[in-house]
Amino acid sequence: MSAAETAVAPPPPSRPARILKSPLGRLVIFFTLLKVLQWIAGAVWAATGLPAGFVPFRDTTPWMETLRLGPIVLAYWLLVRLVERRRVDELAPVRAAPHLLIGLAGGALCFSLIVAALWAVGAFVVEGVNHDVDWIGPILVMGVGAGIGEEIVSRGVIFRIVEEGLGTWAALLVSAGVFGGLHIWNPNATPWSALAIALEAGLLFGLLYHVTRSLWVCMGAHAAWNVAQGPFYGIPVSGFEQRGLLASHMQGPDWLTGGAFGAEASVVALCICSIVTAACLAVAVRRGSLVPPPWRRPGTQHG
Repeated sequence: MSAAETAVAPPPPSRPARILKSPLGRLVIFFTLLKVLQWIAGAVWAATGLPAGFVPFRDTTPWMETLRLGPIVLAYWLLVRLVERRRVDELAPVRAAPHLLIGLAGGALCFSLIVAALWAVGAFVVEGVNHDVDWIGPILVMGVGAGIGEEIVSRGVIFRIVEEGLGTWAALLVSAGVFGGLHIWNPNATPWSALAIALEAGLLFGLLYHVTRSLWVCMGAHAAWNVAQGPFYGIPVSGFEQRGLLASHMQGPDWLTGGAFGAEASVVALCICSIVTAACLAVAVRRGSLVPPPWRRPGTQHG
């Protein structure tokens, strides 16, 4: 016999190990780690004399945003390296610059197309330019914070792990539903705005991650979308009022403008984002990369 034939196969993992590495187990581990790390960050926040409660975007500092994002980034790194025991390929440093640039350009272009359409129908009106815009705080919160934090949780954790366990379609529905549902608590939110966020952004970013397998692209697109919407065009971002470089206002029915929630609740945004989502889906279908549900995978036993 050859050495390969006489080699002893490694023992199968124990039942607790299988449970911990299962999709549900990893979701529980991540959110448990996140809560613990957020508690520690909260203690540091208080110990360093930072204000309690809501901090206006314009008053946010890099240190504040670090304490908000640190637990999310660290919890994800611990999940991938210690539980999944793999490299964090979706955040590979070598891909950071090119993929971020692609995402930033795509997010800015997509939202600019929405604004152009609203301007063309007379819904978006520019009155002038604000020369004293607060850039740093809003970019930290809506660009860096939302881009990194929300994409790690929604796409890196929920979409990726649910896709592995239940397939791509289930992952899209679950991650988009959670993403939209979390925005229902924002100022000026309505059931329609939450549904619109789920359909236009939740599905789009989920498929964007699926076809690129890069959180950098998703982070860049998300950050550029928010920064273009608020600090540049002066449109409310997910219900939060903004003072942007352009002194602007919306006019027309809420279904067209998005109302007080902002253009994300506009049917124009929904239509344009749906076109981009369909393009990403077409790429996935052509590649044959959509992950089937477990009962349709090769080797699955049917009763």
